[in-house]
Amino acid sequence: MSMTEIAARRGAKLVRANGIDIAYTEAGDGPPLILLHGALASTGPVWAGSPVAFVDHMHTLGKHFRVIAPDTRGSGATVHPGGPATFDVLADDVAALTEALQLDRPMIAGFSEGGATATYLALRHPGIVRALVNYAGFDIFDPEAMAHQGVRPMFGGSPDAATADPDAAERTFQSIPPMAATFATMKADYDDAQGDGHWRTYLGLFFDRAVAPVGYAVDDFAAVTAPTLILAGDRDMFCTVEAACAAYRTLPAGELGIVPGTGHEITTQIIDAMTAFLIRHSPTA
Repeated sequence: MSMTEIAARRGAKLVRANGIDIAYTEAGDGPPLILLHGALASTGPVWAGSPVAFVDHMHTLGKHFRVIAPDTRGSGATVHPGGPATFDVLADDVAALTEALQLDRPMIAGFSEGGATATYLALRHPGIVRALVNYAGFDIFDPEAMAHQGVRPMFGGSPDAATADPDAAERTFQSIPPMAATFATMKADYDDAQGDGHWRTYLGLFFDRAVAPVGYAVDDFAAVTAPTLILAGDRDMFCTVEAACAAYRTLPAGELGIVPGTGHEITTQIIDAMTAFLIRHSPTA
């Protein structure tokens, strides 16, 4: 079965951008919104019901926007042909996707790693972004954040790991019930789209990206001119309220949203906060 057929089976299309075929799903009709998923997830239908994916919220967002949700290279049905898949590359993928689909300064929103990529895009390609939502993806810009400290032991098996250890990662995730479900869904999703064992290849890509030096710091947010919402749950162990405030204060056109009773997850309240911000900053407002 070709990747075009695999993507279609998942309700996705393929578009050639930045040298790869990017799989993306679409919903709604309105101002364009590119929606970026977090690490280990995708836009595949198997993520319905998951608290760490946007799949269940596409219809709601589609009431207000033309939502374009790509699979990050290497995840879902977007094939990575080889070489590094750094945040610079992921940001360039989104920039190229914007051009390939002829989108006029889309709004960009992302969760976790997707939020980091969205911010990278605004810094690396400042003319593209009309408005930006970074939900729980600002921690990677702080070298002392848990996002950096936990990658090697969790995904590499030891604090000084130099490469990913997929089996160690699986053992770690299986020991934490809520994360075990995410890991199991990731394995089923990625292998279904790109072949048995692809989840192992993806973890290698993710590990290398996550442990590489980050090209920007929170202070660099001062260069983001697009209206930007820093969004966090008050119980998120990765992206704390304090870190959210620090990121917000650096932004020249920043807004801050703290959602009570919320961890590192996508909830109806998160979508409502995101939607209200984006409506205010859409080209039709």
